[in-house]
Amino acid sequence: MKTSRRSLFKKLVVGLTGVFGFGIVKAGTETRSSREEALTDNVVMDQEIPLFSSVRIHGDLVFISGRGAHFQGDITAHTKHVLDEIQEALEKAGSSMEHVLKANVYLNDLKDYKAMNDAFRGRFGKTPPVRTTIAASGGIPGDSLVEIDCIATLK
Repeated sequence: MKTSRRSLFKKLVVGLTGVFGFGIVKAGTETRSSREEALTDNVVMDQEIPLFSSVRIHGDLVFISGRGAHFQGDITAHTKHVLDEIQEALEKAGSSMEHVLKANVYLNDLKDYKAMNDAFRGRFGKTPPVRTTIAASGGIPGDSLVEIDCIATLK
């Protein structure tokens, strides 16, 4: 009788830890190293000191730092370029545009809102992410017309 109760208790505890997210930590760490190995050169250095990571995986979430377009062009070209970079980073990390939960869009000029929306539309599948869009006072670093960051789930 003790064995069956213990076995039942163990199954209950294991089941509950999965339900409440405790199992995610173990599952995430088992596969995390191989995913993070795929994210080489992902730390931006400043005078040989780590400044920020361009991609981080935590549990089942992928965090992509802000991406900009640092070339001459209009808002449509910049937005397309940035979204292409984000898509590439997500896929390299084991995710996709369809798994993006949240996106932040920073515009150099709010007048570009409609054209940015036109380039943004349809890039995230049937259920686009929640989004915040602002015009950044003082502009975007590197003279980009747009910068976008996002949070996604792993596939």
